[in-house]
Amino acid sequence: MKENVAHCNSCVNENCFIKKHLHLDKMKNYIENKYSFLCKKGQQFIIEGSPTQGLYFIYKGKAKTVKTGINGREQIVRMTKDGDTVGFRGFGTGKRYLIGAYALEDTILCNFNNDHILEILHSVPEFTFDLMLFYADELNKSENNIRKIVHMSVRERVIDTLLYMHRKFGQEKGVIDLDLSRKEIADFAGTTDEQVIRVISSLKKEMLIKTVGKKIGLLNVEKLRSEIKEHKYL
Repeated sequence: MKENVAHCNSCVNENCFIKKHLHLDKMKNYIENKYSFLCKKGQQFIIEGSPTQGLYFIYKGKAKTVKTGINGREQIVRMTKDGDTVGFRGFGTGKRYLIGAYALEDTILCNFNNDHILEILHSVPEFTFDLMLFYADELNKSENNIRKIVHMSVRERVIDTLLYMHRKFGQEKGVIDLDLSRKEIADFAGTTDEQVIRVISSLKKEMLIKTVGKKIGLLNVEKLRSEIKEHKYL
């Protein structure tokens, strides 16, 4: 990991918790204490079970958070991009991270250590309130994902994953702007590599998606959405 200074004042990520509260005088004292660095593609910057080192905010790039499941297989529980927060699942719960995190591409991360985050939480109520709402929203998403895995077929879970990727990262030049292996798609959808390959092959034959190398492009978003519409309120 290479240190790479990222300046909060020039940050364009309006959804970043730090950026959203920079207009508050109290926050100006804390941004000088952050540490920013470049994490190369594939590098792990949070180890599951390790002592917490505060919160991470993605300045630029993409990352995945994972949780070890049955037989030691990692399940992807979240994918993140510019402005998103990483590491909140371990913060304040037992002083150890409950997830691991890897860069999906060369990613610049900002880190506020435990002491500085606690100071912010105690002295900036607006930040604390917004973080509480964020936790509540993430808990709701996690519960919904558990219910979807139980009720959806494999095909529906793969489609749901592709739609999530499309919604989260968008498409560029006709393909989703995210480079994921079939195994990583399986790890997010809660299935196997072989089943993902079969579903993708079927969706290609039906002209619902296309592939360019490892990347996937959605050709008929509405048709894909219609396949899982009965699960939209889960």
